[in-house]
Amino acid sequence: MSEPQVQKERLFNEIEDGVEYPHNEKWYSHLLDQYKLYVEMADRISQRRATANTYFLSLNSAILAFVGYLSVKETGEYNWMLACGGVALSALWRRLIVSYSNLNTAKFKVIHSIEKRLPISPYEAEWVAMEEGKNPNLYRPITHIEKAVPLVFVALHLIVLVRMFPWEWFSNGAKWIFGLLNFWQS
Repeated sequence: MSEPQVQKERLFNEIEDGVEYPHNEKWYSHLLDQYKLYVEMADRISQRRATANTYFLSLNSAILAFVGYLSVKETGEYNWMLACGGVALSALWRRLIVSYSNLNTAKFKVIHSIEKRLPISPYEAEWVAMEEGKNPNLYRPITHIEKAVPLVFVALHLIVLVRMFPWEWFSNGAKWIFGLLNFWQS
């Protein structure tokens, strides 16, 4: 998977000829305001990500609880359909986690670029202190754990699917097809 890259020429605006945006207090004030806004937006992405994770976790748990309830009531002949839905839902959830992760990565690359024009670079310093996520004893990105949770639900839904699927449909269908073939050959 490739990481998003920040194109500096797209991040910092060029000043038209004859127009000057001086490097003075006003310029730095605008830069700082934009920086604060962008950091806030990165935080909101993380909040949306957590909300999405809670939603998908609850939905998957509800599906499995409902399958368990129907199995006890002996009315669970179509539980395999719920399991198929659960697999699809979990796959979508995992893809959403990857998407949010990529978006956050891009946002923090932009934040690091803006910090180069500020007096201090706290996010950059923090990332370097954490060895840029390369040392799992020091820092393990939560994304690795987040991406594993939907796979656990996929496994659980597949167990339900294999256990509850009406496999006799295939054997009856195969008998019917072979009977039809024998009929045409006679």
